[in-house]
This record gives sequence, structure tokens and C-alpha cells, in this order.
Amino acid sequence: MKQILMIGTGGTIASEVTDAGLTPGLTSEEFLEYIPAVKDLCQVECLQLFNIDSTNMTPDHWLGIVGAIRENYDRYDGFVISHGTDTMAYTAAALSYLIQDCPKPIILTGAQKPIHMDGTDSKTNLLDSFAVACDGRMAGVMIVFGGNVILGTRARKTYTKSFGAFSSINYPVLGMVQDGRLIPYIQPQVKPGGPVFYDKLNSKVSLVKLIPGISPVYLSFALTESDAVIVESFGVGGVPAGDKGGFYDRIRAACALGKIVAMTTQVQNEGSDLAVYNVGHSLKNDLGVLESYDMTIEAVVAKLMWALGVTQDNEEVAKLFYTPVAGDMLCLPE
Repeated sequence: MKQILMIGTGGTIASEVTDAGLTPGLTSEEFLEYIPAVKDLCQVECLQLFNIDSTNMTPDHWLGIVGAIRENYDRYDGFVISHGTDTMAYTAAALSYLIQDCPKPIILTGAQKPIHMDGTDSKTNLLDSFAVACDGRMAGVMIVFGGNVILGTRARKTYTKSFGAFSSINYPVLGMVQDGRLIPYIQPQVKPGGPVFYDKLNSKVSLVKLIPGISPVYLSFALTESDAVIVESFGVGGVPAGDKGGFYDRIRAACALGKIVAMTTQVQNEGSDLAVYNVGHSLKNDLGVLESYDMTIEAVVAKLMWALGVTQDNEEVAKLFYTPVAGDMLCLPE
């Protein structure tokens, strides 16, 4: 029988009702009392790392999860992490970069309703996650939620309340779980010799979302406070006034000082293409701004934190950024 480690981090699934709203309080051991059928699937041991609302999740928490998996890696066949839904996609992306080419399943799951409530989705999500963890055909970081198995670098929360909260962006779902059984569509490719663990992140990465009429001053502040800034632009990408305006001038000055600037898009599907319009053309060709292509925003954030934790050399950061990891990129620069 498979040995699975369940790592508790909090979230809605662990929440209790208080006068101030839902607050995480239940432990992983208490979860298991609600899903006795798991005993027929595997042997489970629990590790409660923290018990927080996922809004409070930080890169330090990500490193704590990685450290726990690394410390216990040889003892278990897979890992199930209970997590709040609001930042689960960021955590899944971060773990995908911090634990690469893992031949064992690392599954994140949670719920839209606490486990003790009537009509909760938590019991199904937990049992589905253990079913995938025990199946033996899936590897690496995944989110199992609402019956879908989603690659860690491709997940995004797209519904705030519905049980099918997560979507796979610019990539098919890896599979589905029906009646407690995994139906795999795609098996993640893992290089031999893994896993490869990383233990550093540079959290001085920020995101600036463009809106019509926004002042370049907002970008200036982010560039001053950060080692890397992601500009969440309109459409396929660009900045107001192209190479004639204040955004371009500030990005040029920041790049000259060694700052990393990456462009992504507010549009959920199909990705960026800075070469299409004048407002984006010079950013890439003249300034060397990085481009996210079909990566999710969550993946871009986590990948830059990881790359800057590996090296401070901008050319090496760019190489790492454009090197596909865990299926995060399909479109590659020419």
C-alpha cells in the first residue's frame, strides 16, 4: 500500500466559523476523520506546517513546504498538500520551479467550503487527490480540484465560489477523476535523475497592472523597490505611447541599471506577442525586455523569483526564464 504524506497549510478547507468570518483552525489529522475511505487507498501520515488563510501565504511559506517535502522525500510515495484556494496557483507554480523533475506526485488541493459544512466539496477533492497520488501514473506538481488534474504551472483560480474553481490556462488538463478513479489524458514528462530541489527565492518581484490613463510614476515606484517588475499589459503587449512615452523611458533607465522587466498580458488565453504592434516592438528589440508568451501570470511571478534566487546575472536570468520548466511554456522566442 502506498505511503502518502499529507501536509496541512490551512485555507478554507480547514476553516471554522467565527464572529469575524471563516478562520483556519482544523488540522490534517482532523481532515482524515471526515474521509475514512482513504484507508482503503493508502497509509497517510500528517504534517501540519502552518494553519493560515492563503491570502497570508508568502515565498517563505513556499520554502517551508519545499523543505518539508525534501526532508521526508525518501519515506513517502507521494504528497498531498491542503491549501487555501486564493493563492494555490501561485504556490503550485512556485513548487514547480523549486522541485523540478520530481518522479513522485506532489498534489495541492483545497475546497470552496470548509470540510465540516453540509454540501462541502472538500471530501471529494481530498479523496480525488489521494486517488491521483496513489495511481502511479502522474508525477510532479499538480492541482487536483473539482475533478480536474491541472499542471502546477498552468493553473489559475477563475471562479471565486463555484466548485470548479480552477482552470488550466493555455494547456489541456492532465486528466480527470471520476468515481474515485483517475482518467489520465497527459502524463507529465520528467527527466531522469530527479528530483532537483532549490532552496532560494528572491521575493523582490512586483507586478504593475496597466489601466487606461495610468501614470508612469506607478511603474517608477515598482522599479525602485524591486529587482524585477512584471508589467501586465493590454492585449498582446506593449506600453502606452510605445517608445515615445514615459513608460518606455523609465523601463530603459531601469534596464540600464540592471533591473529585470518582463511583459505579460491581462488577457487570460493565447499569451503575448510584443512584435505585433509598435507599442511593444521596441521594448523587446531595443531594451531586451522579457516576454511571458503563453505563461500564466502566476508562473511568471514564481519563475522570476526562482531565477533571481539562482543567479544575479541578467543574461543567465533570461536564459532560465526562457527555458521551459514543467510545461510552463509552449511558445518559445526565436
